[in-house]
Amino acid sequence: MNAHLRRVVISAVAGSVIASLAACGGGDGEGTDGSEKGDAIKVGLLLPEDQTARYEKFDKPLIEKEVGKLTRGKGEVVYANAKQDAVAQNSQIAAMIAKKVDVLIIDAVDSKAVAGSIAKAKEAGIPVVAYDRLAEGPIDAYTSFDNEDVGQLQAKALLDALGAKADSGQIVMMNGSVTDPNAKQFKAAAHAVLDGKVTIGKEYDTVDWKPENATANMTAALSALGKGRVVGVYSANDGMAGGIVAALKAAGVTSLPPITGQDAELAGVQRIVAGEQHMSVYKRYAPEAAAAAEMAVALAKGQKIDGIINELVDSPTTKRVPSVLVPGVVLTRSNIKSTVVDDGVYTVEEICTDRLRAACAEIGLT
Repeated sequence: MNAHLRRVVISAVAGSVIASLAACGGGDGEGTDGSEKGDAIKVGLLLPEDQTARYEKFDKPLIEKEVGKLTRGKGEVVYANAKQDAVAQNSQIAAMIAKKVDVLIIDAVDSKAVAGSIAKAKEAGIPVVAYDRLAEGPIDAYTSFDNEDVGQLQAKALLDALGAKADSGQIVMMNGSVTDPNAKQFKAAAHAVLDGKVTIGKEYDTVDWKPENATANMTAALSALGKGRVVGVYSANDGMAGGIVAALKAAGVTSLPPITGQDAELAGVQRIVAGEQHMSVYKRYAPEAAAAAEMAVALAKGQKIDGIINELVDSPTTKRVPSVLVPGVVLTRSNIKSTVVDDGVYTVEEICTDRLRAACAEIGLT
């Protein structure tokens, strides 16, 4: 297990935690200082970037909706997006402190660089919920997906897809940005599954998770290894998978190797339908957003969050952080309808464009 992420299981049943999010308050209702604020609270929400579709399309509106529900429409969400700029995010946090928000939900661009700003928020009496990425500094709570589980799911799916080919060539590993602690966890968990079972010909930590950087890395890997020797690609997310596919096609590869992903972005789902990407990890954003909102509202009101959490997590700077970790789901051609369609993330019409109509019919997606 990652030395910087020691988890103490509070409840092994994730479903029970998700169900508990329907209950407002999350604790026993007693303020930690013997008092409670009313519903008219300000929640500062800071998201890291807008390159990944999930943040603006899912996370932001889901958190806003949940805060509204928990505060009976009286709460306010003050929003800022750092657009992958850690310096800008620190300035945004300073602005939130100046606005005297009651609590912060922060998805850090750089988990280390944000620590000083989190300390300043704490000095101002503002509790902090780390969202999706485990920020350093004196955070009060954390919610994300089970990142070790995600990396394992990706790696196992890749091994399954390779089958006997696992011994016949090399794979390329396209990890996420080193500034994202989640990327380190995906990488370590994937290695735990893949090491000794495949030959890793080239491996990259992709700057800022950018698809164009993944394209450049994959182009370099093909040049070094030979396009006929790459039998599979571990890609940490869907955006980079798109860049990888672009590089393979540009190199004249007509039979694409199995490629992993994460986030179930629409373009990623469409590549899965088309057979260009093997899988993605579908992460149900609603329970993650609900956990963040419930913990934030409870903390802003001075209430306990013991009844919300399902694990305690150690960051490099803070021990036993109260946390909610949500499991992911392997998404392949076989379960697109029962996951992202049935959950209302995408409609069949959105997925099945004209060029994909025949492929959609093949898998019963009509």
